[in-house]
Amino acid sequence: MKLLLDENLPKKLKYDFSEYEIFTVGDKDWNSKKNGELLELMLAENFDVLITFDQNLEHQQNFRKYPITVFILIAENNTYQILRELVANIKIELKKSLKTGAIKITKAKKKTEE
Repeated sequence: MKLLLDENLPKKLKYDFSEYEIFTVGDKDWNSKKNGELLELMLAENFDVLITFDQNLEHQQNFRKYPITVFILIAENNTYQILRELVANIKIELKKSLKTGAIKITKAKKKTEE
């Protein structure tokens, strides 16, 4: 499975997915590409998944045109310390049958003790 980390994510997040073929936008020299152009490049190079912090992407793109799974990370900020808490949830989704379009990834809420 081939994954791409968007440029709005910390580069070192890549090392949390070493069991996958994973690249950053910078690795591919795709910095500053518009979303549609980025998705076209991903299709041309047979990427399966885009991981991004861009919460507007699902409203800006027609995923029927770009049959790619996009994980949108939902967190208070996009620092490595915060986003690494989402890695386990991302990996759970990667083990499922991927669907075209956006999948929001959030941190599981902890149960409070009464």
